[in-house]
Amino acid sequence: MSGMDAPMAWSNGPGETYAAHQHRYDKLLTVVAGSITFTTPERSVLLRAGDRLELPAGTEHGAQVGADGVRCIEAHLPPGSVAIMRRVETASVAET
Repeated sequence: MSGMDAPMAWSNGPGETYAAHQHRYDKLLTVVAGSITFTTPERSVLLRAGDRLELPAGTEHGAQVGADGVRCIEAHLPPGSVAIMRRVETASVAET
């Protein structure tokens, strides 16, 4: 992967699940409507409309869609991009 793939929209019905898996790319996901719970070996996080998830490449995760289904926008970035974005955000906050 040389750069970011074009963002894609996707949706799932209530209660649908994704078994634990991992990717070779960083994942940046924003929930547009509904809810979804992502689970890693360390924790679970419930995402609702407007929430964003950043998953570094190689992070094992699974998911379960909430009772009203979910619609998301997702982008795939080169490995390491999420860490770079966090450093930039931290530097920007420190400057203000």
